[in-house]
Amino acid sequence: MDLKQHPILIVDGACGTNLQEMEIPDTAWDDKEGCNEYLNLTAPDVIQALHRSFVEAGAMILETNTFGAASIVLAEYGLEEQVDAINGAAVANARAAIGDTPHCYVAGSLGPTTKLPSLGHIGYDALYAAYEEQLRSLIGAGVDLLIVETGQDMLQMKIALVAAFDLLNELNVDLPVMASITIERTGTMLVGTDIAAATATLEPFPLFSLGLNCATGPADMISHVRYLSHHWPQRISCIPNQGLPEVVDGKTMYPLSPAEYATHMTHFVKDFGVSIVGGCCGTTPAHTRALVAALADVTPAERSISS
Repeated sequence: MDLKQHPILIVDGACGTNLQEMEIPDTAWDDKEGCNEYLNLTAPDVIQALHRSFVEAGAMILETNTFGAASIVLAEYGLEEQVDAINGAAVANARAAIGDTPHCYVAGSLGPTTKLPSLGHIGYDALYAAYEEQLRSLIGAGVDLLIVETGQDMLQMKIALVAAFDLLNELNVDLPVMASITIERTGTMLVGTDIAAATATLEPFPLFSLGLNCATGPADMISHVRYLSHHWPQRISCIPNQGLPEVVDGKTMYPLSPAEYATHMTHFVKDFGVSIVGGCCGTTPAHTRALVAALADVTPAERSISS
């Protein structure tokens, strides 16, 4: 079945926070600790085990471990020449974890990098080139779809999406493209854009979906998801954190239990017509398992789009 035909798509959970709980040999970091993407090359068994845990929990979409695998980010670790190798290995690791599991897809993940063009950190051409390079690697390695996520700056999102659709046209490849922005507790993206402006800005792109991820838990996403349900004509995604982070005994913790998380997400599907759901920071395979169970007999609500 084509992934577009699934009424509900369940995306996996967190990468970084789960890796923090796994046993990773010191030698795998090679003095590049903090660069999770490097582990695609040095500890593929660890990355595959993480992916496999979400496949076994019922996830239908695995995001590649490539959130920071653009040259702009990799350069901070002296790995800017390893873009193709790291992204290619990431796709291979996800494929290995899926094995022959039916209806399970690989999404090439592209994060916001560490430089925002609206704040003058980087120019259009340089950011476009970095995204194009990463996109070429992910598409060449055989991803099933692309997700430009954790968008903090609408100019950054537009550059990434222009690069994506330019390259797909050049290669004559048809892949679904998801866009996912991050709305802070202030009610806007980091550079001040609200959900209405973001929706209007991204409307011209032929996106598979638009949605939210990271920054907050599901409770703080309700008004934004409600807006999308009435104003965004395509599919909506919602991939929140496991609640707002709390510091307990010096360690960052996320409060929502799997059952609480699943309840929030079911509300989004049943009441707002969200049809792509998953988890960001803090979410574990247990959260995915609870989500799969909660949505077993649920159909996304019909939506009426305002002109």
